[in-house]
Amino acid sequence: MKIHKERIDLESKTQIEFMDITDRVQEIVDRSGIREGQALIYVPHTTMGVAINHNESMLIQDFMRILYKMVPVDEHYSHDLFELRRASGSDGRSNGHSHCKAILLGNSETIPVEKGKLLLTERQNIFAVEFDGSRKRDVFIQVIGL
Repeated sequence: MKIHKERIDLESKTQIEFMDITDRVQEIVDRSGIREGQALIYVPHTTMGVAINHNESMLIQDFMRILYKMVPVDEHYSHDLFELRRASGSDGRSNGHSHCKAILLGNSETIPVEKGKLLLTERQNIFAVEFDGSRKRDVFIQVIGL
């Protein structure tokens, strides 16, 4: 069994952003030399998520619209009061909605690797999803297998 880990550095530009990292993850799988196993995609952030879906611009607009409807920005979030009251460490953002969106999506996905390739269909892409941009972010990829 072999384990290979790398980090992808990202910088989001907008509050909610779907960043397609599929090709970068496949490049890491390629560098790992692992032919059979799995790839874990993990974001170590509480206002970010990981999703697998189709990278089609109208569909991404639909995802964003649903997220805004499910977790509106202008709703009252207790976390926002906590952030504003903290004596230090707060950047002043009201981001309770970002944390709530992230918990709906989750912060990791695991994808099988077969013959050195991610087992995704032609209509599946891996997205690092920002809910509190713009920010510098990192995504960890761990490939495990033979």
